[in-house]
Amino acid sequence: MQRIPLTILNGFLGSGKTTLLKSLLIQAHRQHLSVSAIVNDMSELDIDGVLIANTEIVGREQHNFITVSADSISSHSGIVRLADALEALVAHQRPDHIFLETSGSSHPLPLIKLLRNHPRIRLQGLLSLMDAVMLENDYAGGTSLLPRWQENVSQQRRGVEDLLAEQLLFCSHLMLTKVDRLAAGAVMNIARTLHQINPGVPVTALPWGNMELADVLAMPDYDFHRVSTLIEELELAVERPLSGTQPYNIESRVILDDRPFHPRRLWDTCQQHMGEGIHRSKGFFWLPGRDDLALLWNQAAGSISLEFISYWKAGVLAHRDNHLSEGERRALQQQLDALPGRFGDRRCSLTVIGQHHQLEDFCRALRRCFLTEPEIAWWQTGGEFDDPWPQRVGRLKG
Repeated sequence: MQRIPLTILNGFLGSGKTTLLKSLLIQAHRQHLSVSAIVNDMSELDIDGVLIANTEIVGREQHNFITVSADSISSHSGIVRLADALEALVAHQRPDHIFLETSGSSHPLPLIKLLRNHPRIRLQGLLSLMDAVMLENDYAGGTSLLPRWQENVSQQRRGVEDLLAEQLLFCSHLMLTKVDRLAAGAVMNIARTLHQINPGVPVTALPWGNMELADVLAMPDYDFHRVSTLIEELELAVERPLSGTQPYNIESRVILDDRPFHPRRLWDTCQQHMGEGIHRSKGFFWLPGRDDLALLWNQAAGSISLEFISYWKAGVLAHRDNHLSEGERRALQQQLDALPGRFGDRRCSLTVIGQHHQLEDFCRALRRCFLTEPEIAWWQTGGEFDDPWPQRVGRLKG
């Protein structure tokens, strides 16, 4: 029996892996290709899994989608869960292709070792996505990445620079994302700089996750021989830190609250407290001035975007022109009454990922952004808050 091809989407936090995966799944659906997906999220909230399942192209009930959450897929426990997930996918059906989206803190080495001699899966492409804007702003266009990595090696320590460089060393294809936000010359300079680390890897500029599925499916099988020496050199250095729960000093925090954010305080907090050590934050939230909208918070490095996911059920019910029948209104109200939150289904659920020294301060500042009880009372009697966030937000399409 021929082994099933699998493509890995690897890359640092916020590099655009979920955006690319959604695009590939949509293309596969339109081409009537049977695909399965595994999504890894180091947070217990599993935001990426929710976003992929929201496409309705893959799902647990269809036995073609599995999430591995609250764990790094590169840890010893994560690798066991990944192996189990692969067995579960192929047990129910034989997909034409499998996509694996790793969490941003995942190192490719344990994945390579798992798939090197897998009896049922063959690795066809390991794509490493790198945020060009992050490299430009935090690593001087990539020029400081190599010396910072070399300094870590000389000091016998492991940091984020090691992870970035080694994701590049193991990949079969390098994808520079968010290139639409930089000048063409800056993108070219970043590509040339990264070639110092891996001269043999092809580099592709990838704006908005626009990659043809046919190009992915045409990629050759992964060349394990090319990285055999690298595996030997890194085996001990990589696997020891990854056996713990906080690889590369990257930690995550979960913020849950049924209250809305104060728009101005949230804006000011993001301007004042978001430093280089806050790698990623994502999740769902709401604002008092647009309380019918379920919004996606999507922050990577120094940039934040707001995207419209859907309408809150409580918001739909509050609209006079919602075109619901009396029976539909009663049924919707019963659903909302069964929920624990005081604002129906409206709530904020965020994951924040970063370095410990900045993570705690940023999370404390975020929690101070929720409306206070007096502010809630004022808002419910018609009070309005200053809202500096863009009034036109992107619509997230499934």
